[in-house]
Amino acid sequence: MASEKVITLSAENWAREVEQSTEPVLVDFWAVWCGPCRMIAPVVEEIAADYEGRLKVGKLNVDENNELAARYGVMSIPTLLVFKNGQPVERIVGFQPKKELAAKIDRALA
Repeated sequence: MASEKVITLSAENWAREVEQSTEPVLVDFWAVWCGPCRMIAPVVEEIAADYEGRLKVGKLNVDENNELAARYGVMSIPTLLVFKNGQPVERIVGFQPKKELAAKIDRALA
């Protein structure tokens, strides 16, 4: 379940929240049944809090939005994509400890 700092993304709000966003967006592609997705969820929540005001964070359930996952080449989950100006600029696949995830996000935001 997403906190107030993490947006629940869907096909209905994708364009507004990701493609048209004026700030960078981290999208966590996940599924309820995915063990590594559950493991990274608290890390994503911490990232949302740490980067508040610099990075929008959203979660997209691939089971409910498989066409969006396919559009961005998501082959395994969890996959996290950093978007800038509506385009993916960083792809992070699999569970990442917070320090490594933050380093990759920082690189994408630079």
